[in-house]
Amino acid sequence: MSHHIRVVYCTQCAWMLRAAWVAQELLTTFQDELMGGGATLEPGTGGIFEVYADDGLVWSRKADGGFPDIVVLKRRVRDRIAPDRALGHADRAAARPTDPDR
Repeated sequence: MSHHIRVVYCTQCAWMLRAAWVAQELLTTFQDELMGGGATLEPGTGGIFEVYADDGLVWSRKADGGFPDIVVLKRRVRDRIAPDRALGHADRAAARPTDPDR
């Protein structure tokens, strides 16, 4: 099954380059899963920055409080389109305890 990523970005805020970078990162990481579906950039307004995987919202700047950390975003996309897939360093980073004294 092919999957699709859609990144909606605000043209008034000039976030197209950020949206293109996010799409590039997701296309690189999920190249097999996105074969035949791909990724699209969708211009919007009003400060919007949202990422959808198969029409399901996985990140919203407004709801999630800012722009996504790419590792967090990749895990969210993975959980939606390829839940059994390992992400290597991204999974190891999530499992690492966040001890400020380390």
